[in-house]
Amino acid sequence: MFQKLAEVEQAFEELTERLSDPEVASNPGVFARLAKERADLDEIVTAYREFQRLERELQESRTLMEEERDPEMRQMVRDELLLLEEEREKVVLRLRALLLPRDPLDDKNIILEIRAGTGGEEAGLFAADLFRMYSRFAERRRWKLEVLSQHSTGVGGLKEVISLITGKRVYSHLKYESGVHRVQRVPETESQGRIHTSACTVAVLPEAEVVDVQIEDNDVRVDFFRSSGPGGQSVNTTDSAVRITHIETGLMVSCQDEKSQHKNRARAMKILAARLLELRRAEQEASISENRRSQVGSGDRSERIRTYNFPQNRITDHRVGLTLYRLDSVIQGELEQLLEPLQAHFQAEALQAMGEEP
Repeated sequence: MFQKLAEVEQAFEELTERLSDPEVASNPGVFARLAKERADLDEIVTAYREFQRLERELQESRTLMEEERDPEMRQMVRDELLLLEEEREKVVLRLRALLLPRDPLDDKNIILEIRAGTGGEEAGLFAADLFRMYSRFAERRRWKLEVLSQHSTGVGGLKEVISLITGKRVYSHLKYESGVHRVQRVPETESQGRIHTSACTVAVLPEAEVVDVQIEDNDVRVDFFRSSGPGGQSVNTTDSAVRITHIETGLMVSCQDEKSQHKNRARAMKILAARLLELRRAEQEASISENRRSQVGSGDRSERIRTYNFPQNRITDHRVGLTLYRLDSVIQGELEQLLEPLQAHFQAEALQAMGEEP
């Protein structure tokens, strides 16, 4: 591992030197490419240099321990050694995680799909709560969220909402959110105060680019129809709604939120491309291993991943056995307290799969 880290540091230094070359600086395309390569290595190099600093301090403390004769000073040095060794182990764990093969999709934006499941109107209200939660988390990260399509229940809930979230490494942060989210609470319409259980499905799909998925005109069937539901003057008067069916896979997407047929078609194509990319990725992973470890992040909705218990202010992620009594803050968008343990868990699994101790 340390040989590889030394090579990464050397590559980082070479990139830094090249970026200061006037010829490179005068070529925006080359400069941008090299700057990105350097930025990709920055976190690893920073952690490696922290490791080197700790190694030096540990060596100095060990030398001092051997030379020191005063019992009180020896105890102080011993305590310092314990702290340094503990800090060193944390940095080593971080370095191992950083050296894992990167998911090529981590830097992508995402298509976030939330759908009400079992539970009637309460499921629709919970879908709206989940959408607000992810929206506030996106605000905290300074990401941009754009609603591509949504269908309301009429009582403040959502049957379905599809949005595009753009920003820095969005997929890497939210890729483990795909699955069934279950809620336990007393609905506002429940006069007896009984707790009901409802569910929603969440799918996190990496946004597809032209180089990822190419869809030709003869690959799809496009149907136009009149919009329905709340809207402007064009609703039910013009054929602005669009339904696109991918002939080979049968995947179907419809959009009717915009008055413009052109805009609805563009949005529907964006969603379709993301779904096709995810479908192909899942097929590739399945061909490698039927028991693939990344199933929870692939958009598979057959497994309950999390329970939100409002009466007890409790949230439980069933994949890692994590329970927090902070549902009130999580539902307001403070998702870091859930996402960071999840990422650490799956990184540890990946390290074990590579034959290294986490």
